[in-house]
Amino acid sequence: MLETSARLLRLLSLLQTHREWSGKDLADRLSVTTRTVRRDVDRLRELGYPVHASPGTGGGYQLGAGAALPPLLLDDEEAVAVAVGLRTVAGGGIEGIEETSVQALAKLEQVLPSRLRRRVEALNSFTVPMLGGHRGPKVEAGTLTELAHACRDRERVRFEYRDHGGATSRRIVEPHRLVFTERRWYLVAWDVDRGAWRTFRADRIIPKPPHGPRFEPRTPPAEDLAKYVSRGVSTTAYAAQAVILLHASAEEAARKISPSDGVLEAVDEHSCLLHTGAHSLDVLVIHIVLMGFEFEVREPAELGERIRAIADRLGRALDAGIPAG
Repeated sequence: MLETSARLLRLLSLLQTHREWSGKDLADRLSVTTRTVRRDVDRLRELGYPVHASPGTGGGYQLGAGAALPPLLLDDEEAVAVAVGLRTVAGGGIEGIEETSVQALAKLEQVLPSRLRRRVEALNSFTVPMLGGHRGPKVEAGTLTELAHACRDRERVRFEYRDHGGATSRRIVEPHRLVFTERRWYLVAWDVDRGAWRTFRADRIIPKPPHGPRFEPRTPPAEDLAKYVSRGVSTTAYAAQAVILLHASAEEAARKISPSDGVLEAVDEHSCLLHTGAHSLDVLVIHIVLMGFEFEVREPAELGERIRAIADRLGRALDAGIPAG
């Protein structure tokens, strides 16, 4: 019985590679006859695993999706990756999924061997999440899955959208992709009524089904959608916009400047251009100075003039505050 159970686990592990196996290949791998393979496949089906069989000389066995989720087999690396991912999600970001993630993590850690549990604990104990204290607003998991399914099925979506000022509007869109930054989820979609591509914050979307009909996909607004969304939320959405030359490589600058703060464009190994924006020139000055890099203003000229005015004011404040010697 023990030998049979071990063989079933090994057979399941082979089938979970998502390739199609011939009966002979499985028999050779398991060192049994093809008849034994057929019996073991029947046992897996009784346990709830949807093993599909295609007849003929070119046919074989393949694991498919079923109505219920049977137990999964994970190798060491997969188990560690899933455990770390669940802990990350449990920390927040998607409304309604934290508790479920904790429950799934508890089940997984209960069966993890001690060597793998120590690896997971080390990864979580000695990793500090950047911007962990500045998470953006949470999004309901149901909203994300609804939008993702609509993107996949090429189905128009109806929703109520709340803008930055709190005003709401009804939208009908052809969803293209969901884009995630370290703070927020965004939906890139063609706005049917406005006849243009738009980027929507997912936390401000309230789906209003029924959705549909299906649509033919359009050419996306950019090849690099991550950069497209980054430029939209960090630059073009603001009244004051600027192009700044940073005396740092794009890689170095990216460690401090997130996609929601600006778009970086490499110039050479020692410098890069930053495209960014803010509600006013004064806010833009503070935003740039606090990045901590030496910089030059490329545009607009008004920003350079504003920096000089602020520098003069700061200089006078320092002079006034220095006691007489």
